[in-house]
Amino acid sequence: MPTAWQETASGSRETASGQRHVRAPIPGVVYPDQGDLDRYLDGGCLTRETLSDGFRSAARRFPDNTALRGPDFDISYSELDTRSSRLAAALLEAGLEPLDRVVFQLGDSAELVTGLLACLKAGLIPICTLAAHRESEIGYLATSAEAKLHFIQGDNPKFDDMAFALKMQQEVSGLRFILQARGEPRRGALHLPTLIERMPLETAEKVLRKVELDPFQVAVFQLSGGTTGVPKIIPRFNNEYLYNMRSCAEWFSYGPDDVLFMPQPMVHNLNMGCCFGPMLMSGGTVTIAPDLRAETLIELIKSTSPTWLMLGGPIVARLEAAIGAGEIDLSNARGVFSPNSASKLRALLGVEVYHAFGITEGVVMFTRPGDPQEVLDNTHGRPVSSWDQVRILKPGTEQPAEPGEIGEPAFKGPYTIRGYYKAEERNSETFTSDGYYLSGDLMKEVVVDRVSNFVYCGRLKDIVNRAGEKINCEEIEMAVIGHPSVAAVVAVPYPDPVYDERLCVYLILREGQDAPSVRDLGAYLQDYGLAKFKWPERIEITTEFPLTVSGKLSRAGLRKAIAEKVAEENQRNPE
Repeated sequence: MPTAWQETASGSRETASGQRHVRAPIPGVVYPDQGDLDRYLDGGCLTRETLSDGFRSAARRFPDNTALRGPDFDISYSELDTRSSRLAAALLEAGLEPLDRVVFQLGDSAELVTGLLACLKAGLIPICTLAAHRESEIGYLATSAEAKLHFIQGDNPKFDDMAFALKMQQEVSGLRFILQARGEPRRGALHLPTLIERMPLETAEKVLRKVELDPFQVAVFQLSGGTTGVPKIIPRFNNEYLYNMRSCAEWFSYGPDDVLFMPQPMVHNLNMGCCFGPMLMSGGTVTIAPDLRAETLIELIKSTSPTWLMLGGPIVARLEAAIGAGEIDLSNARGVFSPNSASKLRALLGVEVYHAFGITEGVVMFTRPGDPQEVLDNTHGRPVSSWDQVRILKPGTEQPAEPGEIGEPAFKGPYTIRGYYKAEERNSETFTSDGYYLSGDLMKEVVVDRVSNFVYCGRLKDIVNRAGEKINCEEIEMAVIGHPSVAAVVAVPYPDPVYDERLCVYLILREGQDAPSVRDLGAYLQDYGLAKFKWPERIEITTEFPLTVSGKLSRAGLRKAIAEKVAEENQRNPE
C-alpha cells in the first residue's frame, strides 16, 4: 500500500505519522535515531544517495575501465552496469518486489557481483550467507528474514546446491524462487544468463525508473559472527554503507588505476564494505579468484599486477613458496591488508602492510600510509571516519578504563548499527545506556604523537577466529552434544600459525561408547547441516572439565591446557 507523504517546512518528506527519512520501515529493523541522522546529514558525512547511486556514479565516470577481472573474463563498468540493470528488472518482472529478501549462497564470481548490484537497483535485500552454510544456517536465516528468493551457483561440482535449494524451498515458508547463477538451466529455477538475455536494456530502464529507492532503507542483511546459536542478522543501510565504503576508499586513496586482489568470500562485511565495495565506487578493478588453489592465486597475481592485496594467514601460506622463489612480482603493490603480523609480512612481501580491525556491526579501523612505524607494527590504527566515537570501558560496566588499560570497546557513529534484526533481548544487552555498541572485544588505546590508535587484544566472548571466519563455541556445542557417543562437550580455540586459531572440542563420553574420530564427527556434523568450516579439527577426551573457584566451567582452563599441549607437540615435532 503506498505511503501517504507530506512536505515538511524544510522540504524533506515526512509520513503522516511523523516518520521522516525512512519511507517504509521494515518490522524488526532498528533504524538510526532521527536526531543522529539529521546531524550526520547536516555534517555532510551521510547523503541522500543509495549504494546503487554510488556504483552508477563510478560507471558513468569510468565506463570503459575494467570493473571485474578473472582468469577467463574481463568486465567493464559499462557492461556490469548494463547487465545488473537488466537482471534487476527481470527479477522484478518475475514477481519479486522491492524490500523482498534474497538469500545469497554462492562463491566468489562475476555473477555474484552482478546479482548484488541487481538487488541494490531493484530494492531487493541480499542476506549475506556463505556458500558453505547448510540447513542449520540457511533454514534459520531464510525463515527469520522472510526470504523470497534463494540465489545459488548452480554448477558446483562438489555440492548439488540446486537439490539443496529445492529442499529449503519445501522447508521455508515463503521461499518462492530459486535463482541459478551458472550452468545448464535446471527445472524449478530462474536462470541468470537467460533472464539477462531476455530483458532488453530499454525495457529494464523503464522498469527501474518506477522503483523508488530509499537511501535510509536497509541495503543488505549482513551476518554477525554469532554469540548464541546461528549468526544474528545485521541491517546495513544504503547511505551509511556507502559512507563506510567511501571512507575506506578515501583512507587509502583508491582510484581508477588500482587493482584489488582479495581471495576471500565477497559477501563478508570486511570484503564488501572495505575492499571490493570501495574499489567499485572508485573506478578500480576487482580481481575474482574462482578457487583458492595456489596455482590459481599465483597466476591471478601475475596476470593482474594488483596494487592492493587482502592477505590472511591461509592465503599467505599458499603463496609463500612462490614468493620465496621469486615467482610473484609485487613491485606494483601499494599495500597489503592484514589483521596482524605487519612486520613479518612486510619482510616476506617487501610491501607495506596495514593492520585492519572491523566489526560487521559498524566501525572500521586501519593503519594508513604515513603512520609512524610503531603504529604500523603494533596497533590496529584508528577509525576511518572522524565521526566515529570509541570508548574503552571496564568490562561489564559503563565506566571508562584507565588510560592504556585493556577494556571493552564501545562504538557509535554514522555506520554503526543501533540494533540487530528481530533481536530485542539481545539488543537490550548489547548497547550502553546512551546507545554505544558493545562489541565483546578487548582493546586498548595507545597515543602516539598525540594521535589515538587502538590495539585489538582478543575477545570477551567465546568465539574462535579461524582465518577471519568467526565460529561460535556455543553453536558447535549444541551440534556436537547430539552425537551418540557424547555426554558433554566444550568447544575452545587453540593457536595455529597459519589460521590464527583452530577449533578443538573436549568430550566426556557416554559410558561404554568409543570416542569419535575427527572424520567421524565431521560426517555427523555434515548430516546435522553445519557448515564445514565450523567442524572441529581436534578432539580431546576427558573425564571432567576444570572449574573456577566459584564452581563454574573454566573455559580459560581448557584453552590454556590445549595451548600448552599443542606447544609441547610442536616442540617435539618441529616442522
